[in-house]
Amino acid sequence: MRRLVALISVLAILIAGCSGKVSTKRSAGAPVRGGTLVYGLTLPVSGIDPHVNASSELGIPLTSVYDTLVIEDKSGKFHPDLATSWQISDGGRTYTFHLRKGVKFHDGTPFNARAVKENFDRIAAPETRSQKARFMLGPYDRTEVLDEYTVAVHFKRPYPAFLDAASQVYLGMASPTAFKKWGKDYQFHQVGTGPFRFVSYKERQEIVLERNPDYNWAPEVMRHKGTAYLDRVIFRFYPDPSTRTPALLSGEVDVMGEVPPREAERLEKDPNYKLIPVPVPGMSVQFFFNTRRSPTDDVRVRKAILYALDREAMVKAVFGTYSPVATGPLTANMPGASKDLPEYHQDLAKSRELLREAGWSDSDGDGILDKGGRKLKLECVVMGWGELPEIAPIIQEELKKVGIELSVKTLSFPAALNAASKGEYHLIPFSLSGTDPSLLTTFFHSRNIEHGFNWSKVSDAQVDMWLDEADSSMDWRRRVELYGKVQQRAMEEAWVLPIRDQVNLNVASSRVHDLRYDYRGWFPWLFDVWVSKK
Repeated sequence: MRRLVALISVLAILIAGCSGKVSTKRSAGAPVRGGTLVYGLTLPVSGIDPHVNASSELGIPLTSVYDTLVIEDKSGKFHPDLATSWQISDGGRTYTFHLRKGVKFHDGTPFNARAVKENFDRIAAPETRSQKARFMLGPYDRTEVLDEYTVAVHFKRPYPAFLDAASQVYLGMASPTAFKKWGKDYQFHQVGTGPFRFVSYKERQEIVLERNPDYNWAPEVMRHKGTAYLDRVIFRFYPDPSTRTPALLSGEVDVMGEVPPREAERLEKDPNYKLIPVPVPGMSVQFFFNTRRSPTDDVRVRKAILYALDREAMVKAVFGTYSPVATGPLTANMPGASKDLPEYHQDLAKSRELLREAGWSDSDGDGILDKGGRKLKLECVVMGWGELPEIAPIIQEELKKVGIELSVKTLSFPAALNAASKGEYHLIPFSLSGTDPSLLTTFFHSRNIEHGFNWSKVSDAQVDMWLDEADSSMDWRRRVELYGKVQQRAMEEAWVLPIRDQVNLNVASSRVHDLRYDYRGWFPWLFDVWVSKK
């Protein structure tokens, strides 16, 4: 699903086929102050310093601890947060921010231009070993303090995706006093300027936040001013999907993310709960073909696999009506997603024809194709999250119909990363949330083959040129045109097997009100949330 160990970010509208009924209206009745919200997390992360670590899971609690320079609404528009205004100059190489005055970190340290500089310099420093935030800084050069509340962030080349990056928790503003004091232990002593203060973190158990009594600078996308309604928020980890619904039903938690689809369907009908399905923009859940390993180095074999699968039936069987079938590398609700891509609907005759053209036949009648004494056997690696272990066996059975044998190996994420780096697979899945189509560079630029996420192992000079120009252009229309060409090439050459557009299925107790999620679909805005008395 959404786990990663590196990289970058980048209209949340309800996707057709997402049956959960979500109201954007405010809850009836006046908000009640006080109370504790218990929120279920799904992945016990290895680290939660947003400048260092990369998991989406850390953003669920920490979005309430850290403010960002700007904040993005559901339409993709940027609003002031810690910056009250900004200008982009030098052809997109310089972003100048005018900062909000009177803001203090939870430890009393003043927020100012010097703090912004120290945060970005910390992220960029090699010794920080940033897994994601550093990549989100893109071609970062330096930060210049112009006066106490004005700061200029300089880049080595135009960087159109910076505002998107600067709106995310990974580039959130931390207290320089705290990260200098605690060093590598900062993750246990985090200090931001947000509506909630970080209290404690017990690895693999819980994260505790408390209301910041001094908070009075909520951005305009929030629904009230002053402090948060909740007194306290406790986040607990539930890595086993089978434990999530029981935790809700018992009242152990008030909100649970990533509820299994079948359970979500049942709970949606229960008046004691609210289903909140949130479409997640970014890279769709997809399998990458290893184009450097035989036989998936042959485009005819890759296309044959695409035509062999009934992806619509597959997605419905595993995800019900909550998750639309993916049509390309980017989700349908992703800015810049192309709507005119080659389509691959199940056509077993065409699949078999392509395999014959590639020289594969069943010479011994055992049902598995062969060529030159070699069987048509493929190796698939999957990770143990996001229903991937349920999807792989369906693919396995479907491919048997056209004479392809698929072995499936379920690995931990670190082990899967190791297999990916060595190219020990024919198919391997991944997805990545984000709201800027420069995500395509992460997966299809040739420079990311050896030490990145170009798991298709494609090296296409024309694609590299399109991506380089798009990543530096400040002309949105030109960027969309170029990224569209990359998506077209990816599907024409069958570099990926798209499965589904991801939808985060959250379920909340009916006593939870005004729970909304950010533009990226994972991070809750808890500032406006309130709970009815039990």
